[in-house]
Parts: sequence; structure tokens; C-alpha cells
Amino acid sequence: MLADSLLTVRGERSRYFGGEAMPTASKDGEYSVVIDYLDEHKFNLRNEDSDFFFRAYLDPARLRAGYEAGSAEAAALLSGYAAGYNRYLREHAGRLPAACRGAVWVKPITVDDVYLMIGEKALHASGQLFATEILAAARDELRAASGGDLPAPARTYSGPGSNAIALGADATTDGRGILLANPHFPWFNTDRFYQIHLTVPGIYDVMGVSLGGVPIVVIGFNKDVAWTHTVTKAAHFTTFRLQRDSSDPSGMTYLVDGIPRKMSERTVEVQLLQADGTLRTKRKIFRETPLGIEMAATGLPMGSDGILVLGDPNRHNTRPVEQWIAMGMAESTTALQTALGRMGLPWVNTIAADRHGNALYADYSVVPHVVPEKFAPDCLLFAPILMFDGSRSRCHWGQDSNAPPGIFGSGNAPAQMRRDYVSNSNDSYWLTNSRHFLTGPGSGYSPLYGPVGVPQHLRTRLGFVQLDERLAEHGRLNLGDLEALLFANRVHAAELVVPDLIAGCRGTADPTLDAACAVLASWDRKVDVDSRGAILFREFWLQASTLPDMWAVPFDPADPVRTPRGVAPAAVASMLAALRATALQMDALGVPLDAPLGEYQIEIRKGVRYPVHGGIGDVDGVTNALHMKSALTEQGYRDVAWGTSYVQLVGFDDRGPVARGLLAYGQSTDPASPYYSDQLPLFVSRQLATLPFTHEQILADGNRQQVTVSER
Repeated sequence: MLADSLLTVRGERSRYFGGEAMPTASKDGEYSVVIDYLDEHKFNLRNEDSDFFFRAYLDPARLRAGYEAGSAEAAALLSGYAAGYNRYLREHAGRLPAACRGAVWVKPITVDDVYLMIGEKALHASGQLFATEILAAARDELRAASGGDLPAPARTYSGPGSNAIALGADATTDGRGILLANPHFPWFNTDRFYQIHLTVPGIYDVMGVSLGGVPIVVIGFNKDVAWTHTVTKAAHFTTFRLQRDSSDPSGMTYLVDGIPRKMSERTVEVQLLQADGTLRTKRKIFRETPLGIEMAATGLPMGSDGILVLGDPNRHNTRPVEQWIAMGMAESTTALQTALGRMGLPWVNTIAADRHGNALYADYSVVPHVVPEKFAPDCLLFAPILMFDGSRSRCHWGQDSNAPPGIFGSGNAPAQMRRDYVSNSNDSYWLTNSRHFLTGPGSGYSPLYGPVGVPQHLRTRLGFVQLDERLAEHGRLNLGDLEALLFANRVHAAELVVPDLIAGCRGTADPTLDAACAVLASWDRKVDVDSRGAILFREFWLQASTLPDMWAVPFDPADPVRTPRGVAPAAVASMLAALRATALQMDALGVPLDAPLGEYQIEIRKGVRYPVHGGIGDVDGVTNALHMKSALTEQGYRDVAWGTSYVQLVGFDDRGPVARGLLAYGQSTDPASPYYSDQLPLFVSRQLATLPFTHEQILADGNRQQVTVSER
């Protein structure tokens, strides 16, 4: 999988698989390099387009310069990773997984390849959202840019989410911090997690997970601090409209404050495999400005003389690895917050707890420096794609003295340290504690950090409902309390609307509706494998959740956890009609209305059916989110694309961290590996394993193996 993904970031897919082919998809339970959660932004590109995008957008020379200017530890780590990869290829020649055994594209790598792999991951919430528009503006050697027929692009990243809770001393039984990490990430591509424990004696000792191709702990814990990440609500790009200089017939000149400036051009080459086995070279020309790369789309207020460019501060961001190294060495959440000040995390929040009883939330991700005042109409020209007036320098990005160029520093980014709790499930910083809203200083944080005073996703609301209920019942919580919340599998949408639906059903003469209402009335309103009615409600709610004027109690910004709620009397008839239609659709598929969820929501590994619990997430208000690859069919929902992945529950005692965890899908994508599906039964049965951290715990582990390697 890693070798295949390296072809993507090097722009070599067409060389080995042909330009018209699509990225490698999962087959027979093996790996995938399809970035499926970006499909709504048209990133599922054919190989030729993918190659041109990555060769144009990521420049190895700029990445190399960034790492050379950074920490020696990060540079050495990545160089060592490349050497280790190459050593593995040498030692396992002829014994690689079947999917890549003997493939000519599996070859040694350089540290530049590692830079590209990490550089690609930084682009998920910026450059990759606009790949199609960037390609549309490129010019073939013999033709003009294709431009023209593309609709206005989307502006938001709506990929995998996560849940995180950090408890402080005022909320725990022992006065120490506790962290629950529940990221929802892909199960089969290189953005999947791998469990690791890295130790440099006396310097660095961290356990947790890495991402494919990133040789450092990205979510984890040391003896003093535990942290996790959630995808932030912030925007990590802007676009600019530039004013073309009509006096230049080449179209290469634009005006800033009335002063002409020249665009630069870069010619990119891609080699394409032909049917006869030969290679053909194709070239495209991409145009750049200091504000960003040129794009093309229709439906935008550009005028005939406008040029659209993408401003992306995560392009060539070489700080993430250095950032994670520093985080792993922190001895408290205060030290962790200081380490976060490097502002290297591309698109995630950080939630952490420490042994001293502190809980931290911070969105110290990479966000363009656009202060609230620049959102006035004379600078912000088109809000849906954050298009600012690039013809005036005062509308360009600003600068903080303690931050890399063009982004906010920690002093102007949302954060709070608390002694009770913080939590985040991918809504904005505003609601990270239900008792204390975070609004920011003065006129507030930049709107790019996300909205305030707006309705929250149902998953966010359930997270706070469950936590506040538990605190009200027990006063102070322990690891077992958070573990109980982890897989409680409540469906908050059902809690809010089913009582009113059942009341509306009374007296119905429609047998189809009567049967559906009876199933919902007896359903436990959960998504456990034995929950009967979960399928019916999910399919119903996918239709009903978009009905207008649904709620009886409207949203109240003073009570965002408990509003809106209840079904408005005028909406009951429409909702019952949607329920009846859902029942008829399920009947046509042959799926019983009261079928247990576990008989129809399944992950298949090597012919073994694993019933998996969980729901959609934001739409239905389930914290244990699973995004299945298929919609409901006669065979059910088949195989997980992304969702609950690594789970980490960490507290502290006098000896160090007390940790339990799980990697739901296992350590390997190779069906022949014993680690391909070994943790799936634990996920199915909702069991967390003890994570051995200390030297003594590791020595006591009966499965311990020791391998010594060295290389100069």
C-alpha cells in the first residue's frame, strides 16, 4: 500500500498503470489508495490528472529546503525511515504481500519521497479540495486551459471526524487527568493508523499511533500527557481574485494596488504507459503567483478580467513531524500547548489531559491570517469559496510575529485550559465545554476558525449530553465511566424525535405505517448489533432529517446542547409519510423492519462476517460513527470505509500512564498477515486491550518479541 501511494505523490501512476486508469481500489480485502472521503470534491482523479496535480502542487526542492531549515531531529528521523523502508525491501525480496510481490513499481525510495508523502497529508483540507479546478486552469503545450465548464467549487472539508474528551482534576475521582480519543479515520488507505511505541532512552518515550508514511506518534501518550486530534472546523485556505492587466496581451500580468506584477509559469511532465508498453511524455503549464496557484471555474463573480488563485498555507508545510516530536516530549498540558505554538498541525484540533489534572483544547492548526475586519464586503468578494480581493494588498493575509508567514500564531488562535473538561466532535471551538463558551478576545477569533452561536451537529450534542448526564449522576468519573460512554451507541436523533413520532402514529389505519411505528416503539434507540429498529430509523432519518421547519423548539444559542428538539406539530405528517416510504423501500429489498443491525451491517474479512455496531455520526447523532462503503441493499451495509479506528483511553497513576486501547481494523492490510483482522473481534465485542507502556509491563507481555537491527 505504501509503495502504491508513493506513486501517487511522485506523480508516477500513469507511468505504471496508464493515464486513464483510476487509483487502486480495495479488492478482495486488500489495501486501497483511493482517497474516498474526498470524492465529493472530485478528488477521485484518473491517474493522468492525479500525476499532473501532485507534480505541479508539491515541489520536492521546496520541501527539501523546508526540512533543511527545520529541526535536525525531524530530518534524521525521516532519513532513517527511508533507509528502513529500503532495508525492508532488501530483506523481504520475494516475500512481499501478494498485491505488490514482483511489481516493478515497488522500488527503493529517497527521503524526498518521504517528504512528499507527508506533504500530501497536509493538503486534505486545502489543495486537494481544488485539484479539479487547478487542473482546469493548466494549459497543454498545444492548447489553452480547459477552464470553463466546471461549477463553483465547494469550500469545506467534510472528511472523517473524531470524538475527544479530556477530563481535569475537578471531574475525576483521583484528581488526575483522563483522555478518551476516538478518531474516525479510513480503514484501508494510507491515512489509516498503525499502533507504535517509540523510545529514545532519556529523551522520547511515546505510545500511540502513526499514519501510514509518517514515522512518528501523531496521537498518543507519554508518562505525563495524553493527547488526540479531531478534524477542525476551521478553513485552511482562501482564494483570491486578481485583476488582469488588460495592457498585456499574454494574460500573464495582474495588478496589485495598481502596480503590474507577472505570473510565473511552470511546465510539468508526466509519462504515460501506452498499450504497446512504451511511454509517452505529456506536458502541462501551470501558472503561479505569490498568492497561490491559478484555478478555473464557472459561476463565480470574477468578471472577464479576473484571475482566480488558491492561497494554501499548508502547501509545502514541513512542520508537522517536528511538531509531533515536540508534543511527545511534553511533561504537561502547559508544555504541550507551548509545543503546539510551532503551528505545524495542518487541519486538526488538539485535546489533551495530563497527570496534574489539566485538560486542554487548542485549535493551533494552520489557518490563513485573515482578521475579522477583512471580512467586510470590500475585501471578501464571494464567501462560499472565501474569495478575497487580491488586487488590494490590504486584503492579503497578515502576519503574526510568532508564526510562520501568512498564518495566525498561537496568541490569536482558540484555546482553553480547564480543570473540569473539554470536548470536541468536529464542530467549532465555540462549544468545547457546555458550561463555558469560547468566544475569543475583542471582536473574536477570525471567522476562518469556524462559526459561533450556530446549531451543532447531533454527534456533538450527544457527546455533551452523555458526559453531563454522567457527571450529574456520579459527580466525578474514572476510566470505566468514559469507556461506558465510548460504545454506548445511543442515537440522539431518535431520542429527539421518536417519542413524537410514536404519538403521531396512534390511531393510524395504515398497516404499513402501523408496523413501522411498532418497531420504533420497541427499539432500544441504539445501534448495537442486536438493536431491532436501527436500520429502519437510519433509512427514515436519511430522508426526514432534511425536512424544513422540523423542530418544535428552535435553536437557542444560549442552550446549543439541548436545542433544537422535538417534532413540530406541522411536520408530523411529513415525517410519518417519510417513515411509511422507508418501510415500503425496506420491504422491497426484503429487509425486515425489525432486523437486528448486526445481521445487515457487516465487515467481511477472508470470508468471515463480522457484525459491526455503530451509526452514521453527524446525521443521526451517534458518537461511534461508521461510514459503510455501500448503501442499504438486500445484503445490507457492506464493509467499513472509515469510522471508529484507533481508540485510546488514558489515565495516570504514580507509576505512569494507565492505558487501554484498540485499533479496530488491525495492524495490516495484507490478508495473509496474522494481524489483518485480529482486533476486529475486540471491536465487535466492545473490549479494549491493556496497552503496556512501562519497561516492566513490556517485559511481562507474553507476546513480546525482540529483534535487533543496525545500519550505518
